[in-house]
Amino acid sequence: MQRERDSLVVGRVIGDVLDPFNRKVPLRVTYNSREVANGYEFKPSAVVHQPRVEIGSTDLRSFFTLVMVDPDAPSPSNPTVREYLNWLVTDIPAITGVTHGHEVMHYESPKPSLGIHRFVFVLFQQQGRQTVDAPGWRENFCTRDFAELYNLGSPVAAVYFNCQRESGSGGRRMQRT
Repeated sequence: MQRERDSLVVGRVIGDVLDPFNRKVPLRVTYNSREVANGYEFKPSAVVHQPRVEIGSTDLRSFFTLVMVDPDAPSPSNPTVREYLNWLVTDIPAITGVTHGHEVMHYESPKPSLGIHRFVFVLFQQQGRQTVDAPGWRENFCTRDFAELYNLGSPVAAVYFNCQRESGSGGRRMQRT
């Protein structure tokens, strides 16, 4: 667990997106058969479709909220729309996945155009079932403010991956001499 928190600090997820927290619930995110681990790189073509998300809470009465954000939009050197909200699912029952929750904002696949972007999944434990309004926009979402607004407290889990534009999808090409 300590190693998990350290990789969130090293990747600047703690600081840019979240305050320090204690991981309390297992969170497993997989695209096709590849599991997301902090700092792993995924190509945009591998993350087009929403991932499978499994929550391992043993408290069967618990419900969870999952937030997915890009803190590096539109570019890591100039993140003027930080955080970009890629996905928001609430009322996810324990020991299930997002397919059993309420999708407030549909999954939007990562499309980094410049630089290496971090895509962060944050899991919150809810006090009970609750109504969450869809934000009016995806740009400049703030995970901290969202958690405060809906009284979610600190996250119970988080994981992130890196993603950058695939070569051959436009842009400058080097000429051979």
